[in-house]
Amino acid sequence: MREAGADLLDYRVVDAFTQRPFAGNPAAVILPGAASDELDDRQRQWLAAEMNLSETAFPSPADDSGLRRLRWFTPSTEVSLCGHATLATAHALLEEGAESPLRFHSASGPLPVEEEEGGRLRLDFPADPPEPLPTPEGLMRALGLPPDTPFLSGSRCALVLLEKEAAVLAVEPDQGALGRVALPPGVMGVSVTAPGSEAEVDFVSRFFGPWVGVPEDPVTGMAHTVLGPYWADELGQSELEARQRSRRGGQIGVRVKGDRVHLVGTAVTVARGRIRVPPTAAGSWRSG
Repeated sequence: MREAGADLLDYRVVDAFTQRPFAGNPAAVILPGAASDELDDRQRQWLAAEMNLSETAFPSPADDSGLRRLRWFTPSTEVSLCGHATLATAHALLEEGAESPLRFHSASGPLPVEEEEGGRLRLDFPADPPEPLPTPEGLMRALGLPPDTPFLSGSRCALVLLEKEAAVLAVEPDQGALGRVALPPGVMGVSVTAPGSEAEVDFVSRFFGPWVGVPEDPVTGMAHTVLGPYWADELGQSELEARQRSRRGGQIGVRVKGDRVHLVGTAVTVARGRIRVPPTAAGSWRSG
């Protein structure tokens, strides 16, 4: 007989880059344990689809040196880097008794996370400075912007540069047309950005990612590894305050440190629960 609960996984839903619940960007975190560590990739993808959030994070138990493997899945695919789900994972693990600093290894290399005063968490990510590239065919049309709007791209996120925050807020993309645009290889989405209109905000952005199953992401840490180097160079300062102007909104402190970008923010747990382990790759769903 199977042990009661052996086919259930503990999870948390955490709102990241916000100080209050039901704001920022929600991520699901499947807590580490024997059952979660045995999941195959198809099971992880099913869980992410069931959670139906922009990302679901899968941290492994810590090894003898304290290192944890961390992976992220959208409802439709695995991604190589996710900022808000890393913040959510660190927050959830610290609530469960882990100690700061946390050390993650990912498809994007080492990702340390350390707790600062006031409960803020500092994520240490690789910088991804953007470069001017030819604008992909149909991109500006899909975004409803003039064809000569400046376009740059890092390795994971492209930037579209606007002059004012009001223009960022006014963007209404044709999501179907947007998803058919051929972005540079490896690029997961487009961040539309401009200087902030408030004195305490250096820049604002919105992120569109239909290519990875996320029409508009509420707050995108990964994009700020591209936005941070761009705006640090543009404004001549290495410490910046950013806001992502989605419906939910998010606050990110950005510190550019050479070839690294520190993303600083807070998170709030909004749900705790257990979810069934999906069938293995060899199994199948039963209808009805």
